[in-house]
Amino acid sequence: MKERLEALKEEALRELDRASGLPELAELRVKYLGKKGALTEILRGMGGLSAEERPVVGQIANEVRTAIESVIAGRQEAFQREETEMRLRAETIDVTLPGRPAPQGSIHPLNKVIQEIEDIFIGMGYTVAEGPEVEQDYYNFEALNLPKNHPARDMQDSFYITEEILMRTHTSPVQVRTMERMKGEVPVKIICPGKVYRRDDDDATHSHVFTQIEGLVIDRGIRMSDLKGTLLQFVQEMFGRETQIRMRPSFFPFTEPSAEVDVSCMMCRGGGCRVCKHTGWLEILGSGMVHPRVLEMSGYDPREYSGFAFGMGVERIALLKYGIDDIRHFYMNDLRFLKQFARM
Repeated sequence: MKERLEALKEEALRELDRASGLPELAELRVKYLGKKGALTEILRGMGGLSAEERPVVGQIANEVRTAIESVIAGRQEAFQREETEMRLRAETIDVTLPGRPAPQGSIHPLNKVIQEIEDIFIGMGYTVAEGPEVEQDYYNFEALNLPKNHPARDMQDSFYITEEILMRTHTSPVQVRTMERMKGEVPVKIICPGKVYRRDDDDATHSHVFTQIEGLVIDRGIRMSDLKGTLLQFVQEMFGRETQIRMRPSFFPFTEPSAEVDVSCMMCRGGGCRVCKHTGWLEILGSGMVHPRVLEMSGYDPREYSGFAFGMGVERIALLKYGIDDIRHFYMNDLRFLKQFARM
């Protein structure tokens, strides 16, 4: 049995030396040291040995097992180290290579204009107010001096959800809600930015969804001259100090008197060009003194308080500011168009 153990040891060490990888090494471990392995088969014959031979054979068997396990452990470590080195070589990262630049987005041109308008009016002491886009007919029309069947409602062809619920056609309902919330307190000095919805055909200058910013001021002694001074300061900060305004009589149900406001053409500086149709002026917004009926319905005594309101389309401002000729560019998500504003 001693000779068989020595022969087994030499055979195992030779095969282990020829092993080419971890899988083969695992197979050899099972072949020689497993429960049904060669060493176990030899030790099953120890029952036929004398009492004096058993300890000697047992010691040799342990030495054989130890020798085989030692070689297996050494080869396993070597294979693992080699495998790790191969993986590291395959996965090597050249840290000297330049990184891949991550594309960065930019603020949408309409949002740029909204932020700029907000900054101008916040600088004049206004606060920003918001309200729901799905609105009640009362706030969208009736509280603004537009009762049921009023002919001026035809000016704003609306998206109705029910007879009393619609998509707001302007941000004026936010003004009404603010006045109700203030419960007759003054001063009220707000701007109301937000999306509005009208049933309109989309073309170069119209969209069924667009953005408005309206303003409202209520206090004692508010006059038309305060409105003019406010709007003059706004357009000069938005378009340049040389910009001038003119106010033309107009009609809005919720203001009296009402006025359309034009700015001197920033392309020709008022000299007349194709953009301003050779008039030297560009229409920019509507405005007026808050109608006494609107004040009264929202809890303000028109004999004691007065106010002015104005409203502008953000897209209109952006078209003039950036010299864009088609409102649809703002909504087409064309990166060639939008990337131009990343540098502004």
